[in-house]
Amino acid sequence: MQFSGSVEIAAPRDRVWDFVSDPSQMGGCGPGVESVELIDETHFTAKAKVGVGPISAKFTVAAEFTERVAPDHATVRARGKAPGSAVDGSARMSLRDGDSADTTIMDWTADVQFSGMMASLGARLIEGTTNKLIGQTFTCVKSKLEA
Repeated sequence: MQFSGSVEIAAPRDRVWDFVSDPSQMGGCGPGVESVELIDETHFTAKAKVGVGPISAKFTVAAEFTERVAPDHATVRARGKAPGSAVDGSARMSLRDGDSADTTIMDWTADVQFSGMMASLGARLIEGTTNKLIGQTFTCVKSKLEA
């Protein structure tokens, strides 16, 4: 499944970069994220509880920044496992200056594949839930950076 979008954030690009490239700060905006552990400069793990329809699972995710060019773009690759389900994906975000001073546009894409019980729920249910979680994440990011 592929997802993409653009978000306008009323904050300077350096400030947005510092927030979105820090797994601990971004993890705090992820719905269901219970913990984030930094392993080194490019690797981190997270634990998150995710519910899709009637199935709820607690995922342990190993993630790695495969590219990070401040304050322009970053790519993350992640693999997560939960009892009976797994997720594999990558995400890329690019930052650019907005039309007004101290405004940043974040363009993002994500490619995510589910397997196991989660995948059995069907693409429409997974897509709807994922879009809702993405919306909640960006609402949180904007509220923290625009405060």
